[in-house]
Amino acid sequence: MTGRVIRQERAVRTRATLLRAAAEVFAESGYEGANVSAIAHRAGLTLGALYFHFRNKGDLAREIVLAQPELVVPPHPSEGLQHAVDVTLTWAHQLLDDPVLLAGARLVMEQEYFVEPAENSHQQWTRVVSEDLHEAQRRRQLRAGVDVEALARLVVNACTGAQMHSHLESRRRDLPDRVEEMWRCLLPAMAVPSAVKCLEFGESRARKA
Repeated sequence: MTGRVIRQERAVRTRATLLRAAAEVFAESGYEGANVSAIAHRAGLTLGALYFHFRNKGDLAREIVLAQPELVVPPHPSEGLQHAVDVTLTWAHQLLDDPVLLAGARLVMEQEYFVEPAENSHQQWTRVVSEDLHEAQRRRQLRAGVDVEALARLVVNACTGAQMHSHLESRRRDLPDRVEEMWRCLLPAMAVPSAVKCLEFGESRARKA
């Protein structure tokens, strides 16, 4: 292995260490309460190392927020309406323990400080859910006349609200139950009966393997 490859691998590890440390600090203190010194200390690195990879805490927060959808990978392959359900339930379960997702949940109300409106987490997740619902529409899983874009926004807004209320009332331990409850309320109004009957829920399906 050449020296260049070793340096590149070390830089990747350092960057990942900084992002995890930043996620932990943001999850605990929020964006305004966090500072780069605390993040560098948590990572066990110098401020120089932090500034080599990131210009400021805004860069760290932005990368954490933009990475959220990539971290949520359902354990079983699915498409259309089932994938929309799987993504939201997997997110709800992973959020209990994943520091990057926890940071994203804490940063959701402070995004105007470091993310452009067109790329904030609401827009990201709405695009993810919208793609699944458009596929569901192509598969004729949705009722006629359903406004897919409005429905995608509603699902994301409901999940965001569920996360906030769950945090206040149970430290998010009941978040998966709240997300499942959301779907059980929405599905009869949005999906054809045959599609609803085929959907699967449950922790074994939603948890990442």
